[in-house]
Amino acid sequence: MSSFFELPTYLLFAVFFVVIIWCNWLGYRYKKRQLDKYPGQIHEGMSSIEGSILALLALLLGFSFSVAVSKFETRRHLLVEETNVIGTAILRCDLYPDSIRTALRANFKEYVETRIAYYEARYDEARNRVEMEKAEEISARIWKTVAVDANDIQFKLRSQQMIPIVNEMIDMITTRDAMRISKVPPLILWTLLTFVLIAAFLLGSDYKGHKRNVSLVIGYALVVTLTLNLINELNHPRQGLINLDDVEKKMVNLRKLLI
Repeated sequence: MSSFFELPTYLLFAVFFVVIIWCNWLGYRYKKRQLDKYPGQIHEGMSSIEGSILALLALLLGFSFSVAVSKFETRRHLLVEETNVIGTAILRCDLYPDSIRTALRANFKEYVETRIAYYEARYDEARNRVEMEKAEEISARIWKTVAVDANDIQFKLRSQQMIPIVNEMIDMITTRDAMRISKVPPLILWTLLTFVLIAAFLLGSDYKGHKRNVSLVIGYALVVTLTLNLINELNHPRQGLINLDDVEKKMVNLRKLLI
């Protein structure tokens, strides 16, 4: 069911908007039928229970938005951090003699390409797994090269410079992939959507026999739909309008260091 929130943004926007309007109309029809059935009934405003549900909806919207923003910023930070780490490692290849330096730079060139391809895979799990395995295999070759060189005591200084940064680079493979699959839990999103629909029904059932303000209903549906879409966009930064494409260009620019 979590795949529902991975549908294209424009499609989710249309679904959310239509369903909210529909639930509001259901609430209106329910209340209108009650008014027709019991014309002498005294009609109060929304009860305290209905008000509590709307308050919970506002709280859940705020919480979900906060979590989505936090995860988005973490992904941005990790992408920048990995780019800096790889860039530093590439520059430190110059500490080695030409024979080792040439082999290392060739491996780093291949490594950068596979990290770019990893981002471009978006949410294709098969491609993501392939690029992850490629990155692990190439990074293992790089590690083996610098580790063998570190066995020679006369090269201790450059090894002290290179080994920590390569180790950090390897760790970033797992860290970024863990963050990629870490999203706002689907249960929270489904609960949020349920509260939104219940609130739409309750607002529709607040009808008191006067002419409905259609503009207000459409405005409510539009605002809530935009908020839901914003949360979903932040939750999936490899697709949609809110993404990390501009930050990813920093990784692409590493190609210039390997010319």
